[in-house]
Amino acid sequence: MTAMKDTSVFPDPVYKEAVLRPLFDGAKDHHADGFRAIDRAHLVMLAETGILKREQAASIARALVAIDAEIDLDSLVYTGEVEDFFFLIEKHLKGRLGPDLAGRLHTSRSRNDIDHTLFKLGLKPRTEILLEKMRALLDAVLTTAEREAETLIVAYTHGQPAQPTTFGHYLGAMAEVLIRDIEKVEAALEVIDLSPMGAAAITTSGFPIERERVAELLGFSRPLENSYGCIASVDYITGIYGAMALSFLHLGRPIQDFQVWSSFEVAQLYVPNSLVQISSIMPQKRNPVPIEHLRHLASQTYGRAKAMLDIMHNTPFTDMNDSEGESQAMGYQAFDAAYRVLDLFTALTAQVSINAERVEINTKRSCITITELADSLVRLEDLSFRQAHEVSAAVARAVVAAEGSLAEDGYGPFTSAFEDATGRASNLSPERFAELVSARHFVSVRDRLGGPAPAALRASLGRYREKLATFSAGAARRAERQKNAHSELNDKFNALLGAA
Repeated sequence: MTAMKDTSVFPDPVYKEAVLRPLFDGAKDHHADGFRAIDRAHLVMLAETGILKREQAASIARALVAIDAEIDLDSLVYTGEVEDFFFLIEKHLKGRLGPDLAGRLHTSRSRNDIDHTLFKLGLKPRTEILLEKMRALLDAVLTTAEREAETLIVAYTHGQPAQPTTFGHYLGAMAEVLIRDIEKVEAALEVIDLSPMGAAAITTSGFPIERERVAELLGFSRPLENSYGCIASVDYITGIYGAMALSFLHLGRPIQDFQVWSSFEVAQLYVPNSLVQISSIMPQKRNPVPIEHLRHLASQTYGRAKAMLDIMHNTPFTDMNDSEGESQAMGYQAFDAAYRVLDLFTALTAQVSINAERVEINTKRSCITITELADSLVRLEDLSFRQAHEVSAAVARAVVAAEGSLAEDGYGPFTSAFEDATGRASNLSPERFAELVSARHFVSVRDRLGGPAPAALRASLGRYREKLATFSAGAARRAERQKNAHSELNDKFNALLGAA
């Protein structure tokens, strides 16, 4: 059978609309500035190394400026005349300079290293914004923890009242997790901050390029070393989205606590009117709806970030479209949702307070200070902990059955249980007993590393403040490096423009 002659014209109309147009629009919307920076940095390097003569580089520089002025991105429509945004710029260069000179800009580079550099340039500022908002949340958490360092709350385990602690102590635990998550995101940023430029298609180039110089001009910390890895090891994508997924999974847990704590039945967390919606039909309702939005937006962030990991699953270790174009745009939606969560959670955390009256009621009803009674019996009455636990358990059962208060109604059951267990009377007076089972005493004696007592907690919060200061200083250094790189690239490129 004679093979049919292929008379089709690229691009196929369906391929154009299903693939090429969305990719073109994505590059136009998200990466035009990155394309411009890469072209200029690469051109400066080619001129500085002598790969291009200075007058050649000057002509290309002037053409690039003219093209920037000529192309209106807002009205730019994909026609299919060129394959993608890269070839559109090259087409305009050829029209101004001719194919020989225009083609020299592409010496020692490929769309492969350009693309991954573009994607990293897209992720870097988004990740810096993410970190900025995570630091703002950490600051709000610490500020509220410092303010509420001695504010008592009921701590829950397995959904039931467990022991008293303070709101500051709870928020300190939240701060520790947030600190570790910031460190994960910063570690991901370190990989994003390595430049792929100079890897070309996969094996670098025979020309004497200076990869370090292009990295410097683009604001990267340094080049990613292995050229194969520059276009194959997309762990810069899995790294950041993996860190995001974990961070927002973790944030969802205190969000869920806030939802339960603000419920009518628990009511230990007060959400101010500025963050409460009313019912359209039930006048008595105070709905802390922002917490619901936090919960579903955190889940959306987690889901979108995790989807990026799923896209990378079982892909080949080489350059591939799976990690590019539309996948990048999809990932940006995770950042958009993340910003909303962090801003809202920061505002909420700064404004919530504890309903001390309700905490006291719940503390009395649940006998949550009984652990300290057992501990005190070991210290003051020389009982084994098991024996002390049995005495305390009998007291708790009696008080709960009577729907009473441990401090007010527990002494009688205590003296009976103690005598039954030991055959002697306790040395504790009613006043001493009431002190030992008070929530304030419970917290104050837990003055160990990481505990809720005022001195221990404030020491911990001070260390968390130091970590926040370290994070902020690192961000300032990165911002200064990026600013200096942008300034130097402009200076060197403008110098080319003025060359004869």
